[in-house]
Amino acid sequence: MFALKNIKKAGRKSILFMTVLWMLVIFVFSAQPADESTETSLFIGQIVESVCVPGYVDLSEEERLIMAENIDFFVRKTAHAAEYAVLGMLLSLSAGEISELPFFERQRAAYIFGTLYAATDEFHQLFVPGRAGMIRDVVLDSAGVMAGVLSVYVFKKITEKNFCRKRLSVA
Repeated sequence: MFALKNIKKAGRKSILFMTVLWMLVIFVFSAQPADESTETSLFIGQIVESVCVPGYVDLSEEERLIMAENIDFFVRKTAHAAEYAVLGMLLSLSAGEISELPFFERQRAAYIFGTLYAATDEFHQLFVPGRAGMIRDVVLDSAGVMAGVLSVYVFKKITEKNFCRKRLSVA
């Protein structure tokens, strides 16, 4: 019993630690000056193209760069949504560890907190050379948070159903 309590406590601390760590990762990406951020997204774009575009390796360096620039907007916005979807999942799991509120209320709190973090992150970018805080990015980020929160909700519902079926079939 004592060991189980310690494992649960360690799990709670791990989820909270991962959530704060992920928020720090988002902050660090947002603190990159525009040139550095563009370089990162172009690099990611070239990786995506090397996997998805047949004959990519046969293109000249200039053609590869032009292709990467053409999908740069898509890469950036996908990164926004994805990083905030991960944050939404982590916040949702963290809310379950630090609050006694009903599940739906914890999910709502996770969404609100994630959206507020997105807004402060965009505000922070106003002070980074070459970057701008954009309302559309807050909207995109909050949609990512919602996707993350909903994925935890759906996973919980699926596992509850399967767990109940297994218990009923054993009885």
